[in-house]
Amino acid sequence: MHIEPGMVAGAKAVLGSITAAGSLAVAGHLAVAAIKSPSALLTFAVRSAIATLAVLFMFQALPHPPVGVSEVHLILGSTLFLLFGAGPAALGLSAGLLLQGLLFAPFDLPQYGMNVTTLVVPLLAIHALAKRLISANTAYKDISYKQALALSTTYQAGIVSWVAFWSFYGMGFSAESIAAVASFGAAYMSVILLEPLIDLAALACAKTLGRYDSSGVIQQRVFNAAG
Repeated sequence: MHIEPGMVAGAKAVLGSITAAGSLAVAGHLAVAAIKSPSALLTFAVRSAIATLAVLFMFQALPHPPVGVSEVHLILGSTLFLLFGAGPAALGLSAGLLLQGLLFAPFDLPQYGMNVTTLVVPLLAIHALAKRLISANTAYKDISYKQALALSTTYQAGIVSWVAFWSFYGMGFSAESIAAVASFGAAYMSVILLEPLIDLAALACAKTLGRYDSSGVIQQRVFNAAG
């Protein structure tokens, strides 16, 4: 999902900084709302650190074949959201992406704002969707495959939509660009089908390990209903 160097150049690239600032501001608001005590701050920091390392691993170690206008990554956005919450997941996505650029792919740093937008805005979308889709009386460990699929599909569709936007915004509409975007979107179908299974497997593991988790690294909504 990385925006390729040169795809959006010159003054057009400023838009990426604006959209990234807006999305991170919303994510920051969610983070502040979740931190209500010194212990909550520590827990938030630990969750964010784990999410950051997970994102760096997903970007750098897992296969990411080039398809069409970008690369197809297994980005477990909905998994991070379900296990750690929206704030830590957003910080993990943005920090993991930054670390990858600083340590392994400096040529991606000029596109950082666009790439952050592509990752974080869909996360905010599934945060809003989860409130409507999952009853407050349902712990995340008890969600159905259908609900996990809806979250995953929304997240991955958001990524594809933003990549398509940046592609058309930077290069314009042509038969070649439309075909490249279409092939990229089609390739992401494999991720959409796989991620719900990973979500449910991760929740099942968290359910099993939850009795040993006195630190609260996994968010409590995994084990308990919201109300």
